[in-house]
Amino acid sequence: MTAQSLRRKFPRSRMTSRRAANGSVRASLGRAGLAARGAMYILIGIIAVQIATGSSHQQADRTGAVRLVASTPFGAVILWLLVAGFAGMTLWRLSEAAFGAAGHDGRKATSRLANLARGVFYAVATFGILKFALGLGAPSSSDKDSVDLTATALHYPGGQVVVALAGAAFAGTGVYVAYRAFEARFLEQLPMTGTSPRTRIVVERIGQIGGIARGVVFCTVGIFLGVAAVDDQPDKAKGLDTALRALARTPLGPWLLLIVALGLALFGVYSFCEARWRQV
Repeated sequence: MTAQSLRRKFPRSRMTSRRAANGSVRASLGRAGLAARGAMYILIGIIAVQIATGSSHQQADRTGAVRLVASTPFGAVILWLLVAGFAGMTLWRLSEAAFGAAGHDGRKATSRLANLARGVFYAVATFGILKFALGLGAPSSSDKDSVDLTATALHYPGGQVVVALAGAAFAGTGVYVAYRAFEARFLEQLPMTGTSPRTRIVVERIGQIGGIARGVVFCTVGIFLGVAAVDDQPDKAKGLDTALRALARTPLGPWLLLIVALGLALFGVYSFCEARWRQV
């Protein structure tokens, strides 16, 4: 082998190694984030089940979840694990926005923008949990965040239109999420190589139920935003907690809330399946 060929070979080798290392770091961040998201959804689902059965007045959102964690014997450790996991999710989503996500659509502009929005969302979530872990106060409730943001938007000319569009976006996202879950489109990113057919079927059903429940919640939040826009009253905008409680006031009563709550908990379980098998 000539000296020239050696010079050509080793830089490529180093570049390949660097890319592999970067890919491994991104994968680790993503899997940690998906696991943290799964834990959060399971906690919210548990609280929502307790609300449906009348055994809890805790908030069924991120605030209630971290308070529930803090009340356990290993609460401090779990909180810091959640901080690390959500920080990993933030960095993973931002890296996908910058460099493209796995899959044939990962480098499209729409995919990058969606991942940028997710990255910002998880950055805010990370900051809230970090504050609580440091003893600086619990994250603001989803209801308060929704009302505050809606009030800010309605304060400006054209704010009603902006809030109405946000409501339509939430509702549309909910329909899309539920449809993709029903069609099991999530399996496109979940190869589950080497698993048994029974395992694949179980994961598929968990993902379908969990995704549909998540879509229902998004739709409910969107409806509240639409009402707030039409009535020009920011206090009618609601977050996750009130959106879930509203399900108990439908003709189906607490049973609908119970079904959706169990679905959210199953989505948490599905997130752990993603942490194990998703292409990241």
